[in-house]
Amino acid sequence: MTSDTLTETAPLDVAALIRTASAEDHKAAETRGFVTRLMAGELDLDAYARYLAQLAWIYEALESWEHRAGDPELFQPELDRMPAIESDLLALGVPDRRTTHPALPATAAYAAHLRDIVGRHDVVEYLAHHYTRYLGDLSGGQAIAALIARHYGATPDQLAFGRFDRLEAPVPFKRRYREGINELRLPAASVDRLIAEVRRSFALNSAVFDALDA
Repeated sequence: MTSDTLTETAPLDVAALIRTASAEDHKAAETRGFVTRLMAGELDLDAYARYLAQLAWIYEALESWEHRAGDPELFQPELDRMPAIESDLLALGVPDRRTTHPALPATAAYAAHLRDIVGRHDVVEYLAHHYTRYLGDLSGGQAIAALIARHYGATPDQLAFGRFDRLEAPVPFKRRYREGINELRLPAASVDRLIAEVRRSFALNSAVFDALDA
């Protein structure tokens, strides 16, 4: 771990602090042109495949984390998205996404940042991206899948990304996840770093959406 080793402090509702501090960043990311047009049915299924192919580079980096003793229990392998993404892409007619959908510059920058965090085994910064990506998927995955199916005729075998079959119901899991963040009792300096990195994760995600729009 880094110098932000998790230590006991007075209880803080860190999850609430994260949500409040990153609300505008979150809104800015989910209202980018590419996202709104994709969800409104103004694009096509190929656009969704392009989106998933870029996510693959991001999740490949995120899920390269090697668990060590003392890592938060929040880092559960049941959350992993790469098998679902690869399955969806195959069903969408993208058997070799590395060749046909290379990482856009914004995607490459996002993935490189994640690999740097993983290489340093920075628990606090990794938690920020873990929280942003997986809780976002759990919160919106099924709704996004429903829209893609409705607008573009996607079939269930093309929409595994939004399903978390290895988890219990999403709502109680998300509640426990947020409680788990609070139970880490992060020092104040680590909370500040965590929030800053969550905001950075939304900015990196926004950049990928802008690149897909271009």
